[in-house]
Amino acid sequence: MRARAEETITLSTEHGFPYFSLESAVLKGWTQAQQGQTEVGIVQMCQGMNALQDMGIESTRPYHLALLAEVYGEIGQAAEGLTLLAEALAQVDKTGERFYEAELYRLKGQLTLQSKVPRSRRVGNAQQPVSIAEAVPVGRTHPTEESEAEECFLKAIDIARKQQAKSFELRASTSLARLWQQQAKQAEAHKLLSEVYNWFTEGFDTKDLREARTLIEELSD
Repeated sequence: MRARAEETITLSTEHGFPYFSLESAVLKGWTQAQQGQTEVGIVQMCQGMNALQDMGIESTRPYHLALLAEVYGEIGQAAEGLTLLAEALAQVDKTGERFYEAELYRLKGQLTLQSKVPRSRRVGNAQQPVSIAEAVPVGRTHPTEESEAEECFLKAIDIARKQQAKSFELRASTSLARLWQQQAKQAEAHKLLSEVYNWFTEGFDTKDLREARTLIEELSD
């Protein structure tokens, strides 16, 4: 993905297509963050997103905000991620562009469960990421947070079903099933996840389906 993004940036710059160059810059930043260059990646993403906004392009902003929120969640900065998701959901209501709405609610649920993670260390005005190992261990979330997260996952599932977006339904169902597993609701979790997993007829080597299958097997024990 990073190689494709860089190639697109080069071609777009050569031929004068700033929109595609900036879209690819955001995705390049996301790949940099995924590959361990977190601070560089976040800066790259924000620069691309801000430039797109300056051009008046709003349609992809919720998607980009979700990617950025995901990055913050992965480095233990749940509060920052939740702030971005709130902006993204407000943007969805403003524009009516809802293709990523289900995933926004799923991520909101995920980050809500992480909301007791210590806030990031700060050096001057810059954020110093904390490692995932410093996150609050599973099982130390509070009932209120679990209820809020469950509501988010259920809303994500409902939106995905109405949109017939099976991949987003699978992701949200996997997140909810994990929560129910921690709450000793194995039977409910197994039924929920198995039903959507069994809809698929291909793509079983992809990350989402592999994770879902692993969880189903755990729930079967």
